This record gives sequence, structure tokens and C-alpha cells, in this order.
Amino acid sequence: MTNWSPPACWYEPRSAADFSKYVENMYTETINTPGQHSYAKASVGMFRNDYKDGTYKNYNLDIQDEGNWWVAVVDEDRWMEPAAQDCNKQPFWVENGDTPPVDNAITPQILAELAYNRVQLPATEVSLAPQGTTKVNLPTWAWLDKATFRPVSVTAALDVGGIRIQATTTAKPVALRLEPGTPDATTHPDSGACTLNADDSVGEPYAKGKADRTPPCGVTYLRSSGNGTYKLRATVTWQITWTGTGNPGPKRLPDGTFGNDQAVTVQEIQSVNR
Repeated sequence: MTNWSPPACWYEPRSAADFSKYVENMYTETINTPGQHSYAKASVGMFRNDYKDGTYKNYNLDIQDEGNWWVAVVDEDRWMEPAAQDCNKQPFWVENGDTPPVDNAITPQILAELAYNRVQLPATEVSLAPQGTTKVNLPTWAWLDKATFRPVSVTAALDVGGIRIQATTTAKPVALRLEPGTPDATTHPDSGACTLNADDSVGEPYAKGKADRTPPCGVTYLRSSGNGTYKLRATVTWQITWTGTGNPGPKRLPDGTFGNDQAVTVQEIQSVNR
């Protein structure tokens, strides 16, 4: 999780041909939809006329090599948010080489921020030994191997009317924190923050002969979970960077932290007196 998020809306270019097709298709669909309200028909008709026969002529198709239309785009997953209403300027024409006179005009960094939302991070499920069920006062080893704990990247690109920009956003895991799910436990190390190894793995797999050792990453439960379980939470901090057009970088974006809970049953060690 993070207290930062990419823009909910932005402006990006459309060629004159693509913009004319978009408007004409929208107009035709609205006019021909059965039961469509007369207000909607009038509104789309006024919009079409402004770009075809009003302020502009025939969508500027006769000068299509001289510029692009810029239109507002809303993140489809966030269209209900107030921030998605900030890009309320009607489509406008920008000549080649000019800077769009709006905030949130698409840039390589905005592309990188949008790609941030598309990064698919693996579930943060650590390997445990013992797995699932452990004993009171028995160290439980935890680790993430390199194959799981690896960087993930997403590339976004825009190529419209001579405007070509791209950005690659990379999330690199840099830290793992364990929270036992109960105060009756000790984490290893004491802070609960497990450091990366030289090969970018975290922790160390348990193996025979390590029973008397303290795990470099893990937890020791001090009380039974009874008839239930403890929720062991493993949280990974991901360092986010981007490279792209005009920025061979890498340049930092805010870090993100993502985690999952794992159920752990803790039993008392049974002893028999003879």
C-alpha cells in the first residue's frame, strides 16, 4: 500500500483522423440508440457541430500533419473519484512543437506513473519451516527465494501523430517485514525486518542440522494459538523506479508496501512423565 497514486485523469493526443472517427461514431451511436433522451442527442449534436462546422472545420483534417487533437482520458478504474473530474477541458488542437496548455498533459513520467498501476506483483507468501503448524518456543524459519523475490517491470508507450514517448516502471523488492499476529512472539531479527542476501533472496531455508540455530529471518511463538491460528503477516517493500524518453534514469517513484496474512497454528509441546 502507498499514500500516493498516479493521476486519475490526463490529456493525450489523437490524430485528426482518429478524432473525427471517434466523434462521428459517438454521434451515430447516440442518435440511433432507441429511447435515447433528446437532451443527449442535442448535446452530442452540438459537440459534433463545433468540431465539424463550427469553431473548427472538418476536424482539421486538411491540416492533420500540422498538429493533433488533445483529449481528456480518465482511468477507467477510478472514474468515480473527484480527481477524475479535474480534466474537464473539451478537446483542443495543438500545433506540432507547442506545449499543451493544461496540467496533466501526458509525459513520460505520467506514462511511468500509469504503468505503476499495472505492475503485477507476486503474492507475498513466505516459505516457513515448520510449515503451517509449529510449536511453542520452537523457532520458525522464514525465507523468500530469489525466483519469487525478483524485480517486475511494465512498459507503457504512446505513438500518435509524431509524438513518440515511452516509459518503463520497475518494482524491485528491497525489504521483508514479519509481524507474528500476536504480542506473544519474538521475531528474528528483533525488528522483524529481514535483510536481503547477496543473491537478492531473503532469509535462509531450514535444513537438517540447524535445529539449535536462530534463523536469520523468522519468528518464535511463545504461546499456543489454542483452537485457532495466528495471522503471520509478511510485508514486502518495493522500490519503484522508471526510465524512459528523456530519462535514461532510473528515477524514483514512491515506494510501495504490499503484504499477505498466513495462518499459523501454534501447539504446546507435549511431554510425558514416566
